[in-house]
Amino acid sequence: MALSQTPFVVCAIIIPLLTAFAIPLIGYWKKSLCYFIANAALLAALLSTVVVLNLVVRHGSLDYHLGGWAPPWGIAFRVDTLNALMGTLTASLFFLVGISSKRNVPRELPYKETPFYALFLLLFTGLMGMIFTGDLFNLYVFLEVGSLTAYALIAMGEPGAMVASFRYLIMGTVGASWYLLGVGYLYITTGSLNMADVARILPGIGASKAVLSGFAFLLIGIAIKMALFPVHMWLPDAYTKAPSTVSAAIAPIMTKVMAYILIRISFTVFRADYVIHTVRAGQGMVWFGTLAILFGGITALAQKDFKRMLTFIIVAEIGYIVGGVGLANATALKGALFHVFNDAVMMATLFMVAMMVTHRTGGHGIDRFFGLFSKMPLTATVFTVGALAVIGVPPTCGFFSKWYLLLGGIQAGQWGFVAALLICTLINVALFFRVFDKGLYLHAAGTGHELKEGELGIQEAPWSMVVVGLILASALVVIGIGNQFILETFIQPVVPKGF
Repeated sequence: MALSQTPFVVCAIIIPLLTAFAIPLIGYWKKSLCYFIANAALLAALLSTVVVLNLVVRHGSLDYHLGGWAPPWGIAFRVDTLNALMGTLTASLFFLVGISSKRNVPRELPYKETPFYALFLLLFTGLMGMIFTGDLFNLYVFLEVGSLTAYALIAMGEPGAMVASFRYLIMGTVGASWYLLGVGYLYITTGSLNMADVARILPGIGASKAVLSGFAFLLIGIAIKMALFPVHMWLPDAYTKAPSTVSAAIAPIMTKVMAYILIRISFTVFRADYVIHTVRAGQGMVWFGTLAILFGGITALAQKDFKRMLTFIIVAEIGYIVGGVGLANATALKGALFHVFNDAVMMATLFMVAMMVTHRTGGHGIDRFFGLFSKMPLTATVFTVGALAVIGVPPTCGFFSKWYLLLGGIQAGQWGFVAALLICTLINVALFFRVFDKGLYLHAAGTGHELKEGELGIQEAPWSMVVVGLILASALVVIGIGNQFILETFIQPVVPKGF
């Protein structure tokens, strides 16, 4: 068998897809098995991505042709170090969130465990398909699979979730439609949907208004799906109102996969020279990124709900990534790519804290954190590491990607972007100090959350959540310490030539 046709590439998608269709039947027979079957499928997908990652590192990029049909007629999966790492990260986070859901899903979603795990696996399938596909239309199909299941999962949440999900559906449909229009323009112009084939044809077309229109439609559609300011309006309510397990999976990964797609299409399909020099999209990315950083950070200061505060931090973090791409130098692009991975783990860690606090206290307002350090010391430890990573304190991973972004901004002479990064860092200190301040106090007079005498002992969240939280917090430090290995092995090989 040729290396390019290794079945592990498609196993990461097919196994969870088939399991998602089997779970309703399994749940009808024995509901308690759904948790174990779903996590077994996620583990199999994770092991498949690890094998693929190892193959790509050792042997270089590989292609998988579905049904043996070679592109451009057939659909191909294209895997290099960047999306192999992205796939492994996505599978790892979904598996960890799946493990942590054992006690939380029956509590927050009673009698809905079976549909939850089926939709959870379909969401994972959509994300993995978007990461690995080498076909523009196939990407749209997986995008819709992931989006439709995300709408359904969010709608299962607390009061207000249905409205938040409907708003997300409207904005998501608009974004997907713009993306599909962009694909249509490229297909009319090139006669192909395969990304590598389109990239080969486009340079020979020259200055074309149809290609420019296609690029613009793609960019706007992805920006909506990525929640880039000012088209971020759907994100805060959707991620805040969603069930805790759903937030812990979607919030870290969904926007980062879209950021990956932005980078992939910009520098694989259109090439850096076209994006940066021909249409000069870099300047726009820098300014929109700068505004997103400032808006997200300042708006987060006004929030009294911990999950909602995190959603506006995500808006700011997307600004880091988009601005870093627009700076158009190797240092900044490496920082942006590294921040895609770092922010996914950072947000997974903090949304896991939100899950643990919600499970124990019944809510996720910041006032629920009173006495956290004495009642839930392990949860407090996870929160502390996650907060330090978002602020950018070494040796956590957040410091290193921000450092590269700062250096890239200085190198490009974009002082507004540099200033926004520094200001947002100070804002993050203030944001998390509020939570630290409450966590150190045992009494919250007048809030209704005063700790009674019998509540002063250790009251940790279930171990299925705590262990996952500690793993994620440890990963923040390990990734930071191993930052050079990650940059040199996985990110440097995909930086476009000429940067």
